[in-house]
Amino acid sequence: MIKLKSRKSMKDLRHRRVRKKVAGNAQTPRLSVFKSLQNIYAQVIDDTAHNTLFSCSTLTPKLLEQIKKDNMKKTDAAKIVGQEIAAKCLDKGIKSVRFDRGGFPYTGRVKSLADGAREQGLKF
Repeated sequence: MIKLKSRKSMKDLRHRRVRKKVAGNAQTPRLSVFKSLQNIYAQVIDDTAHNTLFSCSTLTPKLLEQIKKDNMKKTDAAKIVGQEIAAKCLDKGIKSVRFDRGGFPYTGRVKSLADGAREQGLKF
């Protein structure tokens, strides 16, 4: 009988498959996304220098205040995070990034974050 693999191991397989194809550099860094049950995190990473340039999440004090004040849904909060991370990229002169969805399906909050970043002018 074939055993079913756990959801985490399947997510790890998807993430490895994505990471084989997506690597960031100084000109086009990698926009990495992680989501938990309540929050979503995004960070811009330069893989050649092995450092994180900047990050943003729903726990960032400025965004957390706005999310709680407007009583936003999680997909709306993800869109705000995408807009904020895109604004930080454009301030640093980064116009395009490589999108790393972190093994998560490109739907829901991950798609909402990407759409928010694209609205601000960031290119994938």
